[in-house]
Amino acid sequence: MPLSLYDATIPSYLQILTAVLGLIDKAEAFCAEKGIAEQALLAEHFGPDMLPLANQLKWVSTHSIGAIEAVRVGSFMPDRSAPPENFAGFRELVSASITALKAVTVDEMEGFIGRDMVFSVPALNIRMDFTAENFLLSFSQPNFYFHATTAYDILRHQGVAIGKRDYLGKPRIKMPA
Repeated sequence: MPLSLYDATIPSYLQILTAVLGLIDKAEAFCAEKGIAEQALLAEHFGPDMLPLANQLKWVSTHSIGAIEAVRVGSFMPDRSAPPENFAGFRELVSASITALKAVTVDEMEGFIGRDMVFSVPALNIRMDFTAENFLLSFSQPNFYFHATTAYDILRHQGVAIGKRDYLGKPRIKMPA
């Protein structure tokens, strides 16, 4: 049986977003334990040309449910709004993303296949044309993992006690018969 577009995206989005909720909880506890302002940790980044943890966390939602919402209308432009200012705001954002993704159906996802999809950044004169499935699988999904990984790496680099299992969340393992 071929793998559906739904199966290639939605379960993995849910797995990693649920793990990101755990990272948010651990980051919040770390700040409380160490007496660090949440805004200070959310402002951390790896390099001068990389955006901070706050943006990385925001874009995990942007490249999951935000990508699905964009495919529904055939157009994606990066969300330039300010990210939440604290971990409670990120918990709310990620939880809302999970809830919305759980409402997506296999039939809806399969209906996207072959549709035109445009990624654009008008201010930079960028336009990329895709099919919906290629937008999700070759552009948005890699961005989703990039931002989730970068958020994990920033937290780990700052001393938050997390490991690979925290990043992976709950894999969909085969259960014994």
